[in-house]
Amino acid sequence: MGRVAWLHAPAPPAARGLGPLAQGLIERGLVDAAVVTCAELGECPGGTVVPPPSDRPKDVAAFLDHWRPDIGIWADGGLRPVLLHTAAARGLPMILVDGRAPDLPGAGWWLRLMPGLMAPFRHVLVQDDTARRLFLRAGASADAVQVTGPLEVPSRFLSVNEAERAALARTIGTRPVWLAMGVPEGEEDAIAAAHLSALRSAHRLLLILVPDSLDRAAALSSRFSGQFGLETARRSCEDEPNEDAQVYLADTDGELGLWYRLAPMTWCGGTLTGPGPLRHPFEAAAMGSAIIHGLETGPETESFERLRRAGASRVVRAPADLGDAVGELLSTDRCARLAQAAWTVSSAGAEATQLALDMATQMMKRPKG
Repeated sequence: MGRVAWLHAPAPPAARGLGPLAQGLIERGLVDAAVVTCAELGECPGGTVVPPPSDRPKDVAAFLDHWRPDIGIWADGGLRPVLLHTAAARGLPMILVDGRAPDLPGAGWWLRLMPGLMAPFRHVLVQDDTARRLFLRAGASADAVQVTGPLEVPSRFLSVNEAERAALARTIGTRPVWLAMGVPEGEEDAIAAAHLSALRSAHRLLLILVPDSLDRAAALSSRFSGQFGLETARRSCEDEPNEDAQVYLADTDGELGLWYRLAPMTWCGGTLTGPGPLRHPFEAAAMGSAIIHGLETGPETESFERLRRAGASRVVRAPADLGDAVGELLSTDRCARLAQAAWTVSSAGAEATQLALDMATQMMKRPKG
């Protein structure tokens, strides 16, 4: 099997930064393969995802005997007593990355184990000063703990047909544009009302709307034209977003990057009424679009929270506020500041990932026996 890296995360949101780590370990020639353990994780770029073993000695031993990892990299702070103790007893070098807060299953007598459980980690890389204090309080060595910020997440940059982008940009001209991405049926009324509201102050405003299901495109076009009186054009019908079109229904596959590039601001559909965004917010950020979102952030709560802390998004708390948010971002300066801040957040983490890789390199100098 060759040399193997074992990467572990307690839940899918904590596993996002493990993909670039797994790929980096392989590209540096440190390992031949990476196995990622995380409950309910579908995939991880660069790694083979398997369910984590239960925290019973027999299952843990079977897992370690099968994979024979050369290094263990744990994300976040969810600690597994038997798994950590057994790995440490076998002399496995270990790093904790992307630390937010140490956590043990349950309470009571488990908590007395915390200082011992931190001992196997030669390096503890944490997101911020608050996390540093928590890990020190849990028993991590002061020499081991280092504030690095969050790990890099996989790139969200989408491909764009540049010829199509240039042609559409010429058709749109100087009109202001906003994008509603992944709009569920329950948000359609709010999107229409917001657009009508914003049109009062920017009568040439164009809405590019990507529904969460292309199957609803025909009915959606008829409804926006009939019920709301909005002149609607459809991409699938080869319509153009000309001066008469107030809504451009982007009802084709494979062109999401194109719409992000054309729109200075993006509404994250699904965050107003739920169930959460259809697309990751860093997609818009990576393409240079400012982000507007609601409170229903679903599985992407951590990413939205990073944007909010950095002042890199405009939060809408009620449907009636969406039109005001769009109107605010018609100010090019305000929109550009948000877009720049969002891009910075989405591209952050490269230094933390490189530091973790450098530490892994030092820990794996000895060849596999």
